[in-house]
Amino acid sequence: MNITYNNKQYTIPKPFDQCFMGAEPTKEITVHNRFSDETFTQSCKLPSFAVAIYDTIIGAERTEDWSLFNKGREWFQKNFINEYYTLLD
Repeated sequence: MNITYNNKQYTIPKPFDQCFMGAEPTKEITVHNRFSDETFTQSCKLPSFAVAIYDTIIGAERTEDWSLFNKGREWFQKNFINEYYTLLD
């Protein structure tokens, strides 16, 4: 599956191509770092297709599916490097 966002083509690998990305996969959503507290909030804007992958990564972490977690983390490192450092590193 391929999605164009900000004039760039993104390839969504399996199994993330099965994630629910909403009616508008390129609609921007603000995501907050889940570890930041009220005095230091880190957030970034992501297209909803990336949010779907991010949510899957967090779910994989909680269920200890390290293969899925690493596949998603590596996708983020390649495609949304700054957002990776804000949310996942």
